[in-house]
Amino acid sequence: MSRLTLRLSSWVNLMTEKLNLVLMFGGRSGEHEVSLMSARSVLEALSPEKYQVFQLGITKDGLWKTGPDALSAFEEGRWDELEDALLLPAGNKARLCLRTGSQLQPVGDIDVVFPVIHGTFGEDGTMQGLFEIYRVAYVGAGVLASALAMDKAICKRIAASAGIPVLEYAVFTRNQIEQNPAALAAQAEQIAFYPLFVKPANLGSSVGISKAHNRAELEAALLKAARYDRRILVERGIEAREIEISVLGNENPLVSFPGEIVPGDEFYTYQDKYHHGDPETAIPAPLSPAQTEELRGYALQAYQSVDCAGMARVDFLIEKASGKAYFNEINTIPGFTSISMYAKLLKYSGVEYNALVDRLIALALERKADQEKTVRKFED
Repeated sequence: MSRLTLRLSSWVNLMTEKLNLVLMFGGRSGEHEVSLMSARSVLEALSPEKYQVFQLGITKDGLWKTGPDALSAFEEGRWDELEDALLLPAGNKARLCLRTGSQLQPVGDIDVVFPVIHGTFGEDGTMQGLFEIYRVAYVGAGVLASALAMDKAICKRIAASAGIPVLEYAVFTRNQIEQNPAALAAQAEQIAFYPLFVKPANLGSSVGISKAHNRAELEAALLKAARYDRRILVERGIEAREIEISVLGNENPLVSFPGEIVPGDEFYTYQDKYHHGDPETAIPAPLSPAQTEELRGYALQAYQSVDCAGMARVDFLIEKASGKAYFNEINTIPGFTSISMYAKLLKYSGVEYNALVDRLIALALERKADQEKTVRKFED
């Protein structure tokens, strides 16, 4: 009996009539660790009576690894102990395979993929394109919505074209910044008075974001953001209330009531989100009925403008001085940790966490069934 066959013995009990689901996590982005936290929460919510879960992690170097307890191995940095894996197309599903050298061993045909890979190469449409090619159902937005929402600058442009207010901003490239950071800083100062926010255009979880109060901080912020992306967004900074709204659904989505984040730092930083415990929140946000409905309308409009599906969290800023609301961003794979606002807002709306996970999987299958109606050959 081969070494590969022996290792397959741990998978034998997985061959059942349950819905075969691949939970994907990790990935090649600055949000790798955040992904593991989200995956742990999702894994604990997946009912073993409904789903046969296959854990598939992607290392920071882009290696695909699997095993019955792959998530724990990733959390402990032991992914070298796991099997090499890949997904292959198999009709209208995908097939999970183990790989040893030139040997491939099928593990099972996959009905649906639940990706919780935040940021680059997971939330930006690249992974979704692979799933589309494989014709496998997957949780969350499609290729177009994922790519548009991931790029904060493009998403702001779409929001503005839909009549949703956005703050003044400009976009610079890494090459421009590296060639002459002082000149770019001077150009960025034309956007507005300080403070200015500097962000990687294609990242989330507050990774690489800085608030600059002067020229020196601005130059440092530009160089910092350029480490994480080749496109850098600079926008007018305001003293703001941070408002988030969860959206759940395909054609007729549920829009939650707004929630408010009260950041411990000057803005809602990575440390505040993931390492300082449960942040102070207000659910629902203390807003007037008119402003609540205005923001919910903007959230639905933004969601539909980029053709979102499944889920997204839509974020807004309310300027404290004027009370005016501005669109900030759409997160198509929002955090799924125990302190994530996405789940909290939907819980307030009556959707408990376990039911939320089930609903997202059902929405993925629903969207896949709708896609299968599309004619792929010419019919006169």
